[in-house]
Amino acid sequence: MKTPRILLAAGASGSGKTLITCGLLQALVNRGIKTASFKCGPDYIDPMFHSRVIGTKSRNLDTFFMEPDITRYLLQKNARDCEIAVMEGVMGYYDGVAGTTTRASAYDLAMVTETPVVLIVNSRGMSVSLAAYIKGFLEYKENSGIRGVIFNQMSPMLYPRMKELVESQLGISVFGYVPKVEDCVIESRHLGLVLPDEIPELKGRLTKLADVLEKTLDIDGILKLAKSAPEILSDRSLPEINSDFGFRLPEQVKLAVASDESFCFFYEDNFRLLREMGAELIPISPMRDKKLPEDADGILLYGGYPELNGELLEINSSMRQSVRKKITEGLPCLAECGGFMYLHEQMEDMNGSVHEMAGVIKGRAFRTPKLSRFGYVTLTQQKEVLGNNCLGNIPAHEFHYFDSENCGEAFLAQKPESRRAWKCIHGTDSVMAGFPHLYYYGCPAVPKAFLMKCLSYKKQRCSREHQEER
Repeated sequence: MKTPRILLAAGASGSGKTLITCGLLQALVNRGIKTASFKCGPDYIDPMFHSRVIGTKSRNLDTFFMEPDITRYLLQKNARDCEIAVMEGVMGYYDGVAGTTTRASAYDLAMVTETPVVLIVNSRGMSVSLAAYIKGFLEYKENSGIRGVIFNQMSPMLYPRMKELVESQLGISVFGYVPKVEDCVIESRHLGLVLPDEIPELKGRLTKLADVLEKTLDIDGILKLAKSAPEILSDRSLPEINSDFGFRLPEQVKLAVASDESFCFFYEDNFRLLREMGAELIPISPMRDKKLPEDADGILLYGGYPELNGELLEINSSMRQSVRKKITEGLPCLAECGGFMYLHEQMEDMNGSVHEMAGVIKGRAFRTPKLSRFGYVTLTQQKEVLGNNCLGNIPAHEFHYFDSENCGEAFLAQKPESRRAWKCIHGTDSVMAGFPHLYYYGCPAVPKAFLMKCLSYKKQRCSREHQEER
């Protein structure tokens, strides 16, 4: 499949990748170009900004979670019928697993998908040294994949001279510059950028940035570069790959999905795979709804910012009681990170105040002064979970400033390229809850096992309701 595509990377975090990616996406949308967007790595917030611009859900591509064929498959599937796919890199271009490898880096994704790379270079405080900086990235790997450069935070007076210097000395295209745009900045907090809904007049900011980029970037040159990307090839056919994820329930089940300001960290491909496997997803708000839907066959509690909304979650005691009662009675539950914290008896918020939570898991979730556990892990099963002893080695990711008095012992988390390991996740016949985040295309046995439990619960519920009607 021929998919025009580019990857916007940078030398380090904080170089302006997300802002420039969103500005470019807005410029493409303004031109009427149908655009797909992707974020490299396990990021939840940056795709929210992409989605606001392009009007459809942005996706993640992560080469730690997926084999190369699956990565290419999802790129094709999500970019189908689009005129261009724009990928945003993660951290520094070569920064990968364990801080010592390029695995799962933006570079790795570019190599796996054969995507031309445009390197965003934060130019503040540099002039001729920019050439040395760029040369290092070009030559670190024999095939760096870098085909162009954008200068960020560069003055319009300096730009023509630096463009000529870099293109003449390094033989690489310079696709423009981004001046300092203070009124278009996106603020950050402890887990990354603030959420799009928290930024006043976000659309206006991005529209203004897109107008600037139309004047300062060679967007036509970037589009030409994207069109030079080769056809996406795979070692396996799409029917073969589809068969790996072809499980489908004999009848549909309904899943309550916590979705509000407290629970908003989602992989859109997780939702799609659940739907394809036979689930109907029903959004609920643990902050505002009074109870779980009576016809829910399972509940999904993903991550987010419950620590910013502890008081509101505590005040909604009827929902907390409903969650505790239903799960205790056997309602299947998958919970990650913030959702796992909500299931505790108590949770400490960002200010150190302690709030009552759902009470499914004994103990307290509490704040720590730094990232408690950060990065990729492989989960090895230690006990039966969701009726299965063989869910396989599960690739996962942790990123949290909170910890628990009761993290669980159903799995052993092992850091790649390291001896560090720890026990985690509460696992029962109907519950799998812990800090690690899962990407279902990397562990299809988990959603399959969960949905089978949901179907079993549905049959028991329907049978019970039928008996009561009689």
